[in-house]
Amino acid sequence: MSKRIRTSYPGVFYREARRIGGKGTERVYYAVFKKNGKVHEEKAGRQYADDMTPARAARYRAERIEGKRLSRKELREAEDAQKQAKANRWTFNRLWTEYKAGKPELKGIVTDENRFQNYVSPLLGDKEPRYLLPLDIDRLRLSLLKTKAPGTVRNVLELVRRIVNFGVKKNLCQGLGFTVEMPRVNNIKTEDLTPQQLSRLLEVIDTDSNIQAANMMKMALFTGMRRGELFKLRWTDIDLDRGFIHIRDPKGGPDQVIPLNKSARETVETHPRSDSPFVFPGRGGQQRTDIKKQVNKIKERAGIPRDFRALHGLRHVYASMLASSGKVDMYTLQKLLTHKSPLMTQRYAHLRDETLKKASDLAGELVNQAMHKRNKVVPLRKGDNL
Repeated sequence: MSKRIRTSYPGVFYREARRIGGKGTERVYYAVFKKNGKVHEEKAGRQYADDMTPARAARYRAERIEGKRLSRKELREAEDAQKQAKANRWTFNRLWTEYKAGKPELKGIVTDENRFQNYVSPLLGDKEPRYLLPLDIDRLRLSLLKTKAPGTVRNVLELVRRIVNFGVKKNLCQGLGFTVEMPRVNNIKTEDLTPQQLSRLLEVIDTDSNIQAANMMKMALFTGMRRGELFKLRWTDIDLDRGFIHIRDPKGGPDQVIPLNKSARETVETHPRSDSPFVFPGRGGQQRTDIKKQVNKIKERAGIPRDFRALHGLRHVYASMLASSGKVDMYTLQKLLTHKSPLMTQRYAHLRDETLKKASDLAGELVNQAMHKRNKVVPLRKGDNL
């Protein structure tokens, strides 16, 4: 170690040492002082690396004597304690990262990722569940209700609850100190279009410049596929030879196949194909996560009501047309819609019942007409023989 050299400032010394990040040497300043009956010698800083001067070293010494400044050792200990505290903080952002890592094959993980990044993380990302207040959830709920449907709000809040439950189960965090109230959602809503509205919509779809959005709407109408199923649809999922579409991870359960009808076949055969494995790819050829803006433009051009959901609504139109045709039973419709439970398909039963009722009424009218003709009395003319 080099010789300690006194400066013009009391208790401030320096030693010559090899310069960090450069050639030659630099001065390393030290402060020597007495505190609580004990002599301390502490490094104040390096000449170039810390931009230290004798005057600054003297100020460092004075602040240490007055207790206004921590020593370098104390600062390191405080930083280590802060890092340790941060490591022990299981925030929503950190819990979500761990949640995803443990469930890479979870169905709907892409949708959940979008919900978390767009809605949960901005408001709750840096918070720990144990410090969450009902007011925090209320703010999240109210911010969502300004632009989102109750169903979306419920899905986001359910995601928050799932993340917390995951953390509690893994002993990573404490649970919430209150119950998250879920908004009531009417899932029985069945959207439909009049023949005139549907005709106008198809005209606009056929002339729209956004082929991706237009053909996705066609596929929703021609096959009844869900939005997420269309996002995940790959070219390898379409069997043109046998006339089937392979649906990956449908909402109803395991992978399934549905028929590729003539209209759907024409749509995919004329749809532009890129290097992406997806039929309707997103940015960079990756799986698409949203197309709301594009399909809503088409919907608006066609004059379709604002509350009609462009893709999911067309799935309802597909189901309603089949149910009201009177030619498709509820079991077949359930399979086409890939509903896990027949209860979901039952919402369309009234359409089939109305069709059957009309057919029954028609049969009754025909019978009455036949009976009327049979019972009609023909007056006898003069000269007719009895």
